[in-house]
Amino acid sequence: MSLYRNTIWFLNGIHQYTRQGFEKASKDFEPKDLDVSVVGRAFMITGANSGIGKATAMAIAKKGGTVHMVCRNKDRAEEAKSDIVSVSGNTEVYVHVVDMSQTCQVWEFAEAFKKQYPSLNVLINNAGCMVHKRELNAEGLEMNFATNTMGVYILTETLIPLLEKSRDPRVITVSSGGMLVQELRVDDLQSEKGYFDGVMVYAQNKRQQVVLTEHWAKTYPLVHFSVMHPGWVDTPAVSKSMPQFHHMMGDRLRTAEQGADTVVWLALSRVAARTRSGQFFQDREAVPAHLPLAWTHSSAEDIQSFITKLEALARAVQSQHEADPAGPLDPPRPQFV
Repeated sequence: MSLYRNTIWFLNGIHQYTRQGFEKASKDFEPKDLDVSVVGRAFMITGANSGIGKATAMAIAKKGGTVHMVCRNKDRAEEAKSDIVSVSGNTEVYVHVVDMSQTCQVWEFAEAFKKQYPSLNVLINNAGCMVHKRELNAEGLEMNFATNTMGVYILTETLIPLLEKSRDPRVITVSSGGMLVQELRVDDLQSEKGYFDGVMVYAQNKRQQVVLTEHWAKTYPLVHFSVMHPGWVDTPAVSKSMPQFHHMMGDRLRTAEQGADTVVWLALSRVAARTRSGQFFQDREAVPAHLPLAWTHSSAEDIQSFITKLEALARAVQSQHEADPAGPLDPPRPQFV
């Protein structure tokens, strides 16, 4: 079954996920969709200093939005900010230094942001991680899961109250078409069993993001949720984490701007806000979150088990904060099992 999934996925990808696929799809785009001004609206983008995140931040800044760049590396973030301000002429661009792989740090940042800022209209979960060797973060969580799933979960859940009191709130998560080859696995969130394949672990995390988006859409009806596949994009992250694929695809890879197009459309356009919450998008269209005959649908029991496990991990962080509210230079480090 996995061979079937992978084959169908790759054949789909050659036609749809490449630069040529974008150029074909973009012929049906409505240019007026992005003829908007978002002055006064606040946008948070994780992983905003390069690739899709930076392209998204640039596009939003050009439309007048207030941009909160959440980045791990301060120097690279400040350099990207300077570039965005210079090109867009928009000075409402702010850098927040946060490592999305460090669970407590994400929690601390989100709690502080909620207190400091009066509104947040759009959260864009873009930061991602693909490591090929099993490594643990400071809290004992597998690094891919910590960044791609737990970081997204804690940041989003913590900011929901701020989003809910803001006008036209939206949450967009940048997933990957790779998730189409994965069904949700709830018995091994930390990838402890069997051979560790970083690409497949990443794809599993991306399936988890789709499941989370569907769950959030039902749980928080005041916020519009969406998750999307940017296509196969030429970014520093892809070059570093998948060098063979990057070399093989070469010029067939999309530009960062092409990869960011649907994120920007979901974040800015009025028509996107009128779509049903919780859907999976590709090139400005809602598309199925499962390949035909691939048997990747999850049972209600598995989904509930997955959410319950995330809630338990989040509570562990929260209870540690309440028991030992450490300063920002010495964050608490609960140990997860």
